[in-house]
Amino acid sequence: MVKSMTGFGRDVIQLGEASLTVEIRSVNHRFLDFNTKIPPSFLFLEDKFKKMIQSYFKRGRIEMYIGIEGKGFAEKSLHTDWDLMDQYVEQIKRAKERYHLSGEIPASIVAALPDLFSVQQIEQRTDQQTEAILASVEKACSEVYEMRVKEGMHLFHDILDRMKTIRDTVSQLQTRRESVIAEYRNRIFDRIHQHLDEHVQIDDARLVQEIALLAEKGDITEEITRLFSHIDHFLRTTETSDAIGRKLDFILQEMHRETNTIGSKSTDTKIGEWVVSLKSDIEKIKEQVQNIE
Repeated sequence: MVKSMTGFGRDVIQLGEASLTVEIRSVNHRFLDFNTKIPPSFLFLEDKFKKMIQSYFKRGRIEMYIGIEGKGFAEKSLHTDWDLMDQYVEQIKRAKERYHLSGEIPASIVAALPDLFSVQQIEQRTDQQTEAILASVEKACSEVYEMRVKEGMHLFHDILDRMKTIRDTVSQLQTRRESVIAEYRNRIFDRIHQHLDEHVQIDDARLVQEIALLAEKGDITEEITRLFSHIDHFLRTTETSDAIGRKLDFILQEMHRETNTIGSKSTDTKIGEWVVSLKSDIEKIKEQVQNIE
């Protein structure tokens, strides 16, 4: 199955008086890259989030955002380190006595002293809330997955059309091969008759041998056979359920290499035109494959 690597999923649920929003975005990436932006109170679930992502996706950059608004799930409270404050005040008093300083200690100075105050989050989660959060994340994952499948099918149909065009072009190359050999032979005969006296005896056996050697140098049979094989391999790969993007990219590289070899072997104008067409279609498919998981 062909799946793209771009998608988006979103889910919103209520947790008591709090509203929780889950958003997951997926874009192209060579491997599976997972990043989260979640409240500290959800860090205990981060490993489960990662395993869930890995169960849905094999490749792509996955970004997950979880936001929470309202009360009821995690309350915040201000904590004061009184022991540390007592030490600060004691040291300030000693400094005043030592350096004969006067005046009261301003509250603004006390408030600016480091590590005296901290905000602590009091978690009030239950097993039921934890299950609800995981279900919400899974729903967002499912939406992303469905979007990737849907977009992948659009890519697949376009790729199939282009691959059919490539197969037709390779079939034309195969048919043209016999004509090219005949044209080599006729061209050689014409040049011989143009430059030699008509009474000169020509060794037909030697001439046929030279034509055969020339035809062998420009023979593209093996390249055509391998191109057909690569096309079949490409189509079979699209039918598997694994991550196939990198495999398809490799097959296209091999197809491009065979096409280049055909172009370098042949001096035929028509074959040259078909080689250009093949390269263009292969490159277009290659661009699309970059978005396939």
